[in-house]
Amino acid sequence: MHHKLNSHIPVLLEQVLSYLKPKKGDSYLDLTAGYGGHAQSILEQTKNPNQTVLVDRDHQAVEILEALFAKQGASILHKDFLNASQQMIAEGRRFDVILADLGVSSPFFNEASRGFAINAEGPLDMRMDQRQELTAADIVNKYPAADLTEILMRYGEEPKARLIAQLIVQHRPIATTTELANIVARAWKGHSRVHPATRTFQALRIAINDELRQLEISLPLWIDLLTPGGRLGVISFHSLEDRLVKHAFAESSGDLYDAKLQLLTKHPVTANKRELAFNPRARSAKLRAVAKIKT
Repeated sequence: MHHKLNSHIPVLLEQVLSYLKPKKGDSYLDLTAGYGGHAQSILEQTKNPNQTVLVDRDHQAVEILEALFAKQGASILHKDFLNASQQMIAEGRRFDVILADLGVSSPFFNEASRGFAINAEGPLDMRMDQRQELTAADIVNKYPAADLTEILMRYGEEPKARLIAQLIVQHRPIATTTELANIVARAWKGHSRVHPATRTFQALRIAINDELRQLEISLPLWIDLLTPGGRLGVISFHSLEDRLVKHAFAESSGDLYDAKLQLLTKHPVTANKRELAFNPRARSAKLRAVAKIKT
């Protein structure tokens, strides 16, 4: 278990602490707690585990969170962030500090059996919650070319979506991640810094885990879950997520007479050179933060 903890370095940790300013006694909701990297540092400041809720949809993460934080008194929820947010609203809970790190935990990518990694042979799975039935294999092997094209365009912003969809259909059945990556690579001749299948894998992952729809419905709930003066930070990893976050924050802030939020970040905050040196996956991370206006 411990090797996993080391492999997940929380992204933008200093920036999260400086914008969300957790202080002693604050209540805290982490909607994507993963292996607890952000939570550990925030709890060191709040010293308030009894008013802390840590959420993850992945059973491995939940086991680790329970081992690390349950004894201290934190609540651990094995749910996706939308279901957890709806539950917190229903219970009338409010929080001073709310964090959602939308990145896929690096252990997912490092564990071939979960099927997220392009360059490690594994089954076409990509489910973040393994209680779910739909897998990447279902989409890759059963969806018509038109639906595949739509998924690749919408969620991967893939310029060669139509060609890739045709290649996938021609080569069915496709069993493994590496097989899929090699087929997609045929659509792209020549070399690039990132693997040519990166956008395809992103699109499949978002489609299978319903990530964008969940985010869109959750954002207004997170705003409602803030106490007056409470602070919310969202870390996104691609433009589609960042656009939704930016839009939700803009809708509730600014010069509106009924503004609920004050923007703490005019532009998204990104990693500095020092962090990039030891954590390359922070390259695409963007933090946006808001505070609930005290009325």
